[in-house]
Amino acid sequence: MIPNKPIRVAIIEDDEWVRDNLAREIANAADFECSGSYPTAEAALAAIPLHPPEVAVLDIHLPGLDGIECLRRLRASCPNLQFLMLTSYEESEKIFQSLRAGANGYLLKRADSAEVIDAIRQVHEGGAPMSSTIARQVVRHFNQLDSGASELPGLSPREREVLELLARGGAYKEIADQLALSIETIRMNVKHIYSKLHVHSRSEAVAKFFHRQ
Repeated sequence: MIPNKPIRVAIIEDDEWVRDNLAREIANAADFECSGSYPTAEAALAAIPLHPPEVAVLDIHLPGLDGIECLRRLRASCPNLQFLMLTSYEESEKIFQSLRAGANGYLLKRADSAEVIDAIRQVHEGGAPMSSTIARQVVRHFNQLDSGASELPGLSPREREVLELLARGGAYKEIADQLALSIETIRMNVKHIYSKLHVHSRSEAVAKFFHRQ
């Protein structure tokens, strides 16, 4: 049996202690490989497109170009790259700017190393992990939105339900369990959502969901 390839993870973080600690934890995880660590967005943008990893752990506050702009540029050059954002602050506007730019998960830096490792794994598997305080802000944001039907034309009630659960961070299995459907049915719903919204990824679909207000 051919062993599974390790998940390649890049770190973009200006705090040297945080960056080195994350690199050490990732290197010590059996199914991970640290493909590079960078103190600035500029350094990451120069190196990562040459050999893209599967997941980037990205600090939202960086010197020079910030993490959100770094995300946008890497998303354009590395469309398959998944992003886990880290921040020291619970800033609603930064959270939603990151999600709209294509972030796949969002953690506070005070999360312990086991939580960060688990979040990287979830992002790689298609989930959207968030620290609980950030998830509560997302839920409050949803509660302030109207039904959004006019801004999401053509979606059936079930497809809108699936899209909202995707935006809340649910993995396909979690959504299937919550709606008492099969994973294949969820995948088919997602395929229809992508087609109707003219998008090609989960992050693009979620960005349209957030822009419907």
